[in-house]
Amino acid sequence: MPERDFLDIVDEIRERDPRYRREAYLFIMAALDRVVSGLSRPRHVSGQELLAGAVDLAREQFGPLAHTVTEEWGLATSLDVGNVVFHLVEAGLLGRQPTDSLDDFQGGIDLRHALEPRASS
Repeated sequence: MPERDFLDIVDEIRERDPRYRREAYLFIMAALDRVVSGLSRPRHVSGQELLAGAVDLAREQFGPLAHTVTEEWGLATSLDVGNVVFHLVEAGLLGRQPTDSLDDFQGGIDLRHALEPRASS
């Protein structure tokens, strides 16, 4: 049986939970890749580390429209990022530690606030 394509798996996830667009899944994987690439050695990445990477990537790619773009994809809050991550975990595309939970994406970086356009001085 041929290996299933990432987007085919994302489409199956979206059939069960259509809150997040395909772009959200691609973006989270790109943010994770960016975070892991910046590590001195491979290791598990925390929810807050991934959120920080997602904020940096969104600002870099979309500038002052970062919040608008990510919200359009369904990524309005930090918990939305966590939901996408756990969908990918459940689909077997990402691994997790036994202690990982959606709570790892709360109580730190507020995605909405972090991606709002900054006032210029």
